[in-house]
Amino acid sequence: MVLASQFNSFVHPLTIMTSLPLSLPAGLLVLMAFGMTINVYSAIGMLMLFGIVKKNSILQVDYTNTLRDQGMERHEALTTSSHVRLRPILMTTISIVAGMLPIAFGRGAGAGSRATMAVTIIGGQMLCLLLTLLVTPVVYSYFDDVREWTPSKILAWIRRRATQPGTAIF
Repeated sequence: MVLASQFNSFVHPLTIMTSLPLSLPAGLLVLMAFGMTINVYSAIGMLMLFGIVKKNSILQVDYTNTLRDQGMERHEALTTSSHVRLRPILMTTISIVAGMLPIAFGRGAGAGSRATMAVTIIGGQMLCLLLTLLVTPVVYSYFDDVREWTPSKILAWIRRRATQPGTAIF
C-alpha cells in the first residue's frame, strides 16, 4: 500500500514486486552451492536481499515514470532509465558485496552462523543484479499494456478475433 500511494498506481508496485520471487531461488542456490544451511541468519540475509532487490526495481520504475511524464515514449524511457540507473545499482551491489566479504570470511565464535547471512546476500545480490535489470523493464512494459486495456478495447479485440476465419478467441 505504501508503494501504491507513492506511485499513485496499483500496477507499478506489482511491477516492483515481481523481482522479489527471483531473489528467493538465487539466495537458496548460493546457500546450496556452498553447502550451508537455512537458519535464522540466512533468513535475515534473505530479508535484506529482498529489500535491496526491491530498491533496485524502485529506482528503475521511478525513473521510467519520470521520463514518461516528460513525454518520452515507453520503450525509449525504459532503455534510458535502465542505462542511467545502472550506475547506482552497480554501486549499491559492489558496496554491499564488499561490506559482506569480511563477514563471509570471518573467523571466531559464531562466524559460521553469520557467514550464511553474508553468503546469502553476496550470492543472491550478484545473481539478482542481472535478473532485476532484465526482468523489471519487461514486466513494466507488460503491465503498462494491461493498464491500458479497457472493457471496450477488450470487447473490440474479442470481436475482431471472432470474425477472423479459422482462429480461436483464446
